[in-house]
Amino acid sequence: MGKGVKVAVVGGVFAVMIGGAGYGAYNIVSALDGGGGGSAGAAETRRSGPPDKEEVRETADAFLGAWEKGQAAEAASYTNNAADAGVLLTAYGEEARIARVDITPGVPRGATVPFTVKATVSLDGVSKPLRYTSALTVVRGQTTGRALVDWEPSVVHPDLRDGDTLVTEESAQPPIEAVDRDGTVLTREKYPSLGGPVLDTLREKYGDKAGGSPAVELSIRHATDEADTPLLTLAEGEPGKLRTTLSAEVQAAAEKAVQAYPESSVVALKPSTGEVLAVANNRDDGFNAAFQGQVAPGSTMKIITAAMLIDNGVTSMNGPAPCTDTATWQSQTFKNLTGMEPNEGATLANSFLRSCNTAFIKLIDEKPVDDASLTREAQERFGLGRDDWKTGIASFDGSVPASGGPDRAANAIGQGQVQMNPLNMASVTATAVTGAFRQPYLVSPELDGRQLAQAKGLPSETSAQLKEMMRLTATQGTAQQAMSGLGGDIGAKTGSAEVDGNATSDSWFTGFRNDVAAAAMAQQGGHGGDAAGPIVAAVLRAGG
Repeated sequence: MGKGVKVAVVGGVFAVMIGGAGYGAYNIVSALDGGGGGSAGAAETRRSGPPDKEEVRETADAFLGAWEKGQAAEAASYTNNAADAGVLLTAYGEEARIARVDITPGVPRGATVPFTVKATVSLDGVSKPLRYTSALTVVRGQTTGRALVDWEPSVVHPDLRDGDTLVTEESAQPPIEAVDRDGTVLTREKYPSLGGPVLDTLREKYGDKAGGSPAVELSIRHATDEADTPLLTLAEGEPGKLRTTLSAEVQAAAEKAVQAYPESSVVALKPSTGEVLAVANNRDDGFNAAFQGQVAPGSTMKIITAAMLIDNGVTSMNGPAPCTDTATWQSQTFKNLTGMEPNEGATLANSFLRSCNTAFIKLIDEKPVDDASLTREAQERFGLGRDDWKTGIASFDGSVPASGGPDRAANAIGQGQVQMNPLNMASVTATAVTGAFRQPYLVSPELDGRQLAQAKGLPSETSAQLKEMMRLTATQGTAQQAMSGLGGDIGAKTGSAEVDGNATSDSWFTGFRNDVAAAAMAQQGGHGGDAAGPIVAAVLRAGG
């Protein structure tokens, strides 16, 4: 080594000290969190505890400075996941064609540093400015004690998730101008729930059929099967007009209603046609749970169970359905909601409107009901659980598997192995009140010639009884409070679904008003009338 260079071993790590080292620091050579580069020279010994203000500032400046210069590997070395960070930061400059990056850090909030990015995106001689804000958080490296940027794709852009990347290219599909059933333009700015899950998917599926021409865009390419999310348009394509079945008025009401309840979703449709009028979600994860959720629907499932009991001749609306304190099915004891008074002389209508669990569990033991009876009813009468719905976007068709043991009883009250979403339950209500299964859809099948699912629907006498029991529930039963004030022909069914590990049940509610059916869920929202009920009522008020 040259003059003035001293060698030392610090904590078992080979270190080099530069002569005349007025900074009193060793340059430690080590395999560090995040891949080993960057600010290794700042450490004398392995530190612990949260990074201090100076470390936060230095780490943020180093990371943002390297990123700004296009030094992807160098910037990645200041994170606690250099491999993943390096891939995305490299794509930022190469596949996304983002250059002339200027990053301005804001005032730190503890260990979090907000920043503003200004840059230019260019392709084939066309350039557009890009501006957005994001934030990073500095943490202590678990193995080395270095202060490092806690890596998340959202550091690079707030809309990025794990596995996503950025690309700038001609769009795979031309842009669309989605309009509602009356020609009103539907934008993600006015109707946020329609963003990625609906509008982007419609573009991906129908862009080439709507008559437009492709654009050149900076987009997020998702790791999942989701459609690309456009971020910036460099060259405008010609949007094609795509007519949907949605109603702007009902959609606006749905958007507003879900905002009052976290983790909530709602769907509204026309029972006479199956046309979807609204789909809205208020979820942190951006998931379209309204169409794709797969969770237990609670006592809203009793609509299907009641239909099965009537169709199998077990009982009828005015027939016996005793409501007892408890019901035991193959060694498992089921109870009703706290405070429900038993009624040994109850009819099916009375047990339905009060949502008595034990009445339904006792009746599924009657012949000819077997383990597959509920499954057959769901599939053959309500069109559920056959994986054949073609709504126009991704959707889940529900699942009611044939179950033995305690799950046979649990399925009957919407627990066990049953899985549904608001789209499914809105369709269940539509089938119940019309007697006909009409597969829900968001885009007319005439556009692409797809075949909608078919099912035989319900006997007229069964449908009439279900509709009357739902009317009674809305006017005298568990749905009365939520549905109060609604005029016209109304009916409803409440539900609350217990989920393992959650102290509060999921809130479910489905109802109809004239020729509109709707269903909502609010995860951990409590009883059916607490959260989902007001959502459905607001949507029915707008559409009915």
